[in-house]
Amino acid sequence: MSLKYTQDHEWIDDQLGTATVGITAHAQDALGDVVFVDLPEVGKTYAQGEVAGVVESVKAAADVYMPIDGEIVEVNEALRADPALANSDPLGQGWFFKVKLTQAAQLDALLDEAAYQKLTADA
Repeated sequence: MSLKYTQDHEWIDDQLGTATVGITAHAQDALGDVVFVDLPEVGKTYAQGEVAGVVESVKAAADVYMPIDGEIVEVNEALRADPALANSDPLGQGWFFKVKLTQAAQLDALLDEAAYQKLTADA
């Protein structure tokens, strides 16, 4: 898995033009127990940085931002049914949505793991 990260604490894993997106372990730690997720509509397109969903926890609600330009091709219905997956397995079964990339070059500007670790260590 070749993950990239945003400064807003989303992760993205590109697999040949279709990428999986979720929130990072750091984000779910900060949020606490996730109790609800609002996932985007399949077929909808978003620009990088647009709000594509919402995650609510016992502590707070937070927007989920689109890491790159693209079209939603799948959402994680298991996460909708069991939002706690975002806590128990944020980089696995707790993924939020899959997106067909329209500007794959945008991935190059995202953070690699070392840069993301530095970002969260400074927070």
